[in-house]
Amino acid sequence: MANRNSSVLGCVAAIAVLLGQVAWAADPIGTVKTLGGAATITREGAAIPATLGMSVFQADTIATAAGGRIGITFVDNSTMSLGPNASLSLDTFRFDSTTYEGQFQTTLKQGTLAAVSGRIAKQTPEAMTVRTPSAILGVRGTKFVVQAGGG
Repeated sequence: MANRNSSVLGCVAAIAVLLGQVAWAADPIGTVKTLGGAATITREGAAIPATLGMSVFQADTIATAAGGRIGITFVDNSTMSLGPNASLSLDTFRFDSTTYEGQFQTTLKQGTLAAVSGRIAKQTPEAMTVRTPSAILGVRGTKFVVQAGGG
C-alpha cells in the first residue's frame, strides 16, 4: 500500500509541476509603458494593436509602423524601446524574482532597439542576448543600442 501511495503522490507532484509551468508561461513578462504612432503585438498568430499598459508575454513579437515607437518595461526592470519600422520577438524570458537569475533572449529582425538591462543581466551577464540577422549580441553592459536591416 505504501508503494502505491508514493506512486500516486509522485503523479500528483508531477501534475502540479506541469500546471505550475503552464501558469508560469502564461504570466506577463512586461508592460507597454510608452507608445507613439502605430505598433502591434503579435501573439499566437494574431496581430493586436498595442496600447499603453498592455501586457507582453514570452513568444510575442512587437512591431512598429513607419512613424511608430514603443517602450516596454519588463518584470526584471529591463527596458526596451523600438523605433520606427522595427520588429522584435521575445524568444525566451525566465526570471526568478528572489534570486534575480534568469534568461532573456530576443531577436531584432529589423529596426532600432535601445535597451537598458535589468536584474537578469546584472545577476548573470551572459543570460541576456539579442539576435539580429547578422549577429548575436551578448549583453555585458547596462545600456546599448542596436540596429538591424535598414531600420
